[in-house]
Amino acid sequence: MRVLVVDDMEINRKLLAATLRAEGIESVEAGDGVEALAVLERQKADAIISDILMPRMDGYRFCREVRGNEELAGIPFIFYTSTYTSPGDETLALNCGGDRYIKKPARAEAILAALREVCDPGRERPKAKAPAGEALVMREYNEALVRKLEERKDKLERARAEVALANEALERRVRARTEELVVANEELDAFNRSVAHDLSSPLTTIDGFSHLLLDECRGKVSESAMNYLKFIRDAVRQMNELTGDLLRLARAGRAEISPKEVNLSALAAAILDDLRAAHPERRVEFVCAPGVKAVGDVGLLRIALENLLNNAWKYTGRTARARIEFGVKAETPPVYFVRDNGAGFDMKAAEKLFTTFCRLHESDDFPGTGIGLSTVHRIVVRHGGGIRAESSPNEGAAFFFTLAPAQAV
Repeated sequence: MRVLVVDDMEINRKLLAATLRAEGIESVEAGDGVEALAVLERQKADAIISDILMPRMDGYRFCREVRGNEELAGIPFIFYTSTYTSPGDETLALNCGGDRYIKKPARAEAILAALREVCDPGRERPKAKAPAGEALVMREYNEALVRKLEERKDKLERARAEVALANEALERRVRARTEELVVANEELDAFNRSVAHDLSSPLTTIDGFSHLLLDECRGKVSESAMNYLKFIRDAVRQMNELTGDLLRLARAGRAEISPKEVNLSALAAAILDDLRAAHPERRVEFVCAPGVKAVGDVGLLRIALENLLNNAWKYTGRTARARIEFGVKAETPPVYFVRDNGAGFDMKAAEKLFTTFCRLHESDDFPGTGIGLSTVHRIVVRHGGGIRAESSPNEGAAFFFTLAPAQAV
């Protein structure tokens, strides 16, 4: 069997071709409908898998061209796309003559099952409705594009409205806070673009190739396969960790604060219990001052304590008799602290400690993303407080933070 794969993104074509090759299926590639028709003039294809939104000739028109050609009309045609999301898109694709409509990303099994089904010589194709006229197809396609443009326009207007409200709030704040909030908005805008575009494509690629690699290793263990698997597993872990940290950072900067009394001692004890359950091999002494309370957003304060206690747990990983302490100093306002006897750090780097992506240790020694402490800083500042650190190399670290006087109990 030979399958024509049509997509304007090369990485998508290569991934799909590799999926087919793993099943012994030959493939040829094209970047859009015009190139695909030229390929079909030169060589035969037993099936077509095509994207929709492509330059020069999109998938809808390409399918209509195939169905209107006597020599090509019988070729099974599968739409494989993530371009559209409205219920009418699939109907439009099938009205153009498509046999199947699959949304990206799909598991290899689903794509191969659809391919086997549409290529089954004994399959009885359902009677098609009267084909939509060219004008109707193009009108519906244009309406689909207009819907997308309107959705993007609405999102842009909402984003502009949010920025306008943020700017009004910034004007009412003191000059010392203005620069910090502008930087926060820029980071969040960068985060939104990253999650929406840059992170989705690598994760899809990693997921697809890892599946192929697992199939390759089934029943055999080669050195190259094990190296591939280790690389992919590390990449997936790092990307998932980074995505999770970025989501928490965004929430810390934009979530609505719902203040109420929070038992910080109970939160700290629950977080350490979770760490012990996840790492039963470790023995860590935990000293927690009882009855420490504050007024703030319980969700955000939990994120802050999780980051501080997770750091303490991580950096005491090589300490023979690890000790972590949570408590409060009876000052005005109260000063809460998390202290450990772990690896510590040089205070010369303390000024950049709470900046995003700051790392004071090599990732091979202590893995991480460098986002946790910037998230803590943002949460504390949003509660009207401040945070500082004290440490020395190999002598542990202590983090002290305050909340606004009205938010301490």
